[in-house]
Amino acid sequence: MLYPIATLEADKLDAVRALEKEIGSPVVALAAVDTDSATLPKEDLQKLQALEDELNVVLVAVRPN
Repeated sequence: MLYPIATLEADKLDAVRALEKEIGSPVVALAAVDTDSATLPKEDLQKLQALEDELNVVLVAVRPN
C-alpha cells in the first residue's frame, strides 16, 4: 500500500483547512493506493537507492499491472 498526497474536491479541502485552523497545525491528506512493491535484484536495488540519495526522495519500485 502506498500513500501519495490526495487530490481533494473543494468541500473536502475546506474541511481540512478548517481543521488546520481549529488545531493550529498543518494537516496533510494522503490517499491509499493498493499496489505491491517489486522484488528487485540486488544490483537494481542499489541503483534505486543511489538515485534516492541523489534526489533526496524515497523511491518505490512497484509491480507492473
